[in-house]
Amino acid sequence: MERVPILKIGEVLLVSIQVDLQDQTVLALQEDLAERIVATRARGVIIDITAVDIVDSFIGRMFATIAAMSRLMDAETVVVGMRPAVAITLVELGLSLGGIRTALDLEQGMRVLGAPLPSIGADALDGR
Repeated sequence: MERVPILKIGEVLLVSIQVDLQDQTVLALQEDLAERIVATRARGVIIDITAVDIVDSFIGRMFATIAAMSRLMDAETVVVGMRPAVAITLVELGLSLGGIRTALDLEQGMRVLGAPLPSIGADALDGR
């Protein structure tokens, strides 16, 4: 079973889903994320679903569960990169994803959480 990587950016954990979401993968993500929130004292979680083409009712409910779990541990959840087809499917399934804020992309998601965006130094831009 593949694990979804969880990256730390300041006080935010970034979950970038790049694999097919099987039920077991999502259950493992829920557990891994809970442990990382506690270990890092993260105050925000961004779930990037740009690469997700299809969701079912179980996956949709698990996103809501992850958001509720994160809130209980004092971390706000933002889902970024939702494709129109995924949004339509969630609505058709009657899933409101209560407690989950959304943003169009990672940059906007960081702003929603009030997290500073990582900056690239002038040296990196000059190629030094």
